[in-house]
Amino acid sequence: MKIKRLKRAPVVLAVLVLALVISLRFWNPGFPERLERISYDLRVRAAQNSPAPVATNLAFVAMDDASIAALRHGLLGRPYGLYWPRHVYGRLVEELSAQGAKAIAFDVLFGELRPDHAPVMLADGTGTNTVESDTFFARQMKAAGNVISAFTAEVTPPDLFATNSLALGDISTEKDADGVLRRIKSFSLKWHPVFKSAMRQWGVNLDQAIIARDKIVLPLPTGTNFTITLDRNGNFDLNDFVEKIPSGWKRFDRPVERIWDLGIALAAQELKLDLSRAEVDLLHGKIILHGANGIIRAIPVDAKGFFYINWQLTASSPALVCTSVAELLKQDKLRLRGETNNLSNDFHDRLVIIGSAAQGNDLTDRGATPLENNTLLVSKHWNVANSVITGQFIRRLPLPLETAIIILLGTLTALLTWRLNAVVGSTAVLLLLLAYGGAAVWAFMHFHLWLPMVYPLGGAMLLQHGLLLIHRVFFEEQDKRRVKSVFSKLVSPNVVNELLAADELSLGGTRREVTVFFSDVRGFTTLTDETQERISEFVRNHEVDSATAETFFAESAHETLETVNLYLAAVAEAVKKHGGTLDKYIGDCVMAFWNAPTANEKHSLAGVEAAIAAQRAVLKLNEQRLAQNPARELENQARIAAGLPPRPPHIALQLGTGINTGAVTVGLMGSEDHGFNYTVFGREVNLASRLEGVSGSGRIIISDTTYYQLLRHAPVLASVCTELFPVTVKGIHHAVRIYEVPWK
Repeated sequence: MKIKRLKRAPVVLAVLVLALVISLRFWNPGFPERLERISYDLRVRAAQNSPAPVATNLAFVAMDDASIAALRHGLLGRPYGLYWPRHVYGRLVEELSAQGAKAIAFDVLFGELRPDHAPVMLADGTGTNTVESDTFFARQMKAAGNVISAFTAEVTPPDLFATNSLALGDISTEKDADGVLRRIKSFSLKWHPVFKSAMRQWGVNLDQAIIARDKIVLPLPTGTNFTITLDRNGNFDLNDFVEKIPSGWKRFDRPVERIWDLGIALAAQELKLDLSRAEVDLLHGKIILHGANGIIRAIPVDAKGFFYINWQLTASSPALVCTSVAELLKQDKLRLRGETNNLSNDFHDRLVIIGSAAQGNDLTDRGATPLENNTLLVSKHWNVANSVITGQFIRRLPLPLETAIIILLGTLTALLTWRLNAVVGSTAVLLLLLAYGGAAVWAFMHFHLWLPMVYPLGGAMLLQHGLLLIHRVFFEEQDKRRVKSVFSKLVSPNVVNELLAADELSLGGTRREVTVFFSDVRGFTTLTDETQERISEFVRNHEVDSATAETFFAESAHETLETVNLYLAAVAEAVKKHGGTLDKYIGDCVMAFWNAPTANEKHSLAGVEAAIAAQRAVLKLNEQRLAQNPARELENQARIAAGLPPRPPHIALQLGTGINTGAVTVGLMGSEDHGFNYTVFGREVNLASRLEGVSGSGRIIISDTTYYQLLRHAPVLASVCTELFPVTVKGIHHAVRIYEVPWK
């Protein structure tokens, strides 16, 4: 019979929980993604208070409400409505270029030419030289040589702007399912028009195209593939698509071009990154960019090229130089007039982004980000540029490492839950949970490392802890209550705790060497008889009626029982303090043993020391009780005067103790219906009982086997023991060598 069930059950349960959590993470990663995103947003906000390196040459020119109003009221000589003519943007480029801006990026789409806009009069002093508004803008871009024009897959700038721009920058925004902008796509693909035509005519999904160094494979709706061969320069032959090449088109041209995110394109000007030589490895989640002087930037991306925006800079950040369109246009007017004495030069050598900060109109470009629900979305560009310049990217752990964390935390949680009691285990798990949560926040704030929280904390820890606790309540705790019910009154609390903590505990019948202890209270029977005789004499002499006499006898019996219980309790306490198992009370005798159910290598020594402690406890108890006799004598005088029998004076009771060591049968005796008793039986038990019978009063008698154990474990104590004449006792065929242990 085993108190604890097989340990395989909790192990299997823990493994199943981990397998479930890991399976969900592999096969359904979006299951708790909303909660994970919330935890990510909280970490992004916390990181705002953590110092981190930032680029110091980023700038923002805001198309704000004040600028809209200023242009409406004739800032440039005539009123302009919400949709400004292109020469307004040309003026911005003109002024920024004059101040020496390193790069100018537009977060404004120019999807078509606007010949309907009024021409611009050039400042050449004649007052007659004019140019189209679009042309003026294009000329300013070409003159500056550092303008990055906005691009999306749906809106491509006309050639007039594209060819005069330094580069195109993708400004596409793709929010998560909850409407929050957290990620940006590192680049988009600008396909040659013939491929777009094929997409419309053949139903080709260009997102599924396979782009290799020497070919492009287009999957057709029929299930087949159409393969276009590329030459060594990466160009394709238009004759593979059309028989007659349209005017202005080249026969051999590039099939697709990467248009990098506007923030990346802007940072490339600062670091002199060669984006055409970018190493794109989406399979392994990285894009490597090479710049001047050996600069390398590795952008961590997912399989579709997205990476998380490091929201380090807001519009109010000290490192970001900000002004409005109106203020910049005012400076341009003064510069054109030659009034340059008081002009500022805030944008020298800066990377400038021009975008909307307006509210409540068609130019409004605001939305939810991890920082807040109403954020200037143009801020994504300077934050991306800042990440590339400083090399500070948000990095999520790869799936294998995340799985390792789940396994580690789940295993630790299982061990803490299983090895500790419910309250301590739950507290330990809570502390582990808080420690990991704190570590996740700290890692994000200092290293921009996104450690997962939902699966490790919610799955590996809370689910694991909860299920194992339920298992313990319904299975393990039942067994522990059973152990407590059997042993809590038989052994000391530390022994009970040892039993509860034991991995394997056999309580069925087994043979084991133990030390058996019998200790009898001498003089108790005589005390009982004398007390009863005094009551009988008092009843006869005072002719007490039967009911009153019965009351006197009951009172005397109660006091006698209290007396013997004091002595038995003193003996039992000594047994428990020395790690013994209290077997039973046999009248005024105590039976105990050592080395079962918990092992004790020095069980004989423990039994002898308990006997010595019991004798000394009884001696102290006798002294205390004898000291009470004068008070009792006065009490008896009052009782006699009241017609009550006197109480007997306290007398000194003695202990006789017998101890033997040997192999016995030990285990639970009884049944489920009528209860169990954990006990020992056999010849060696009988011998211990017989030695108690010959011990007399106030003496400790041990057998030779116990003595030999003392020689090994306590030679000093053994040396003061006195060997007595061998005795012959009932049930033992030969004389037994015995020793007396001194204790006073």
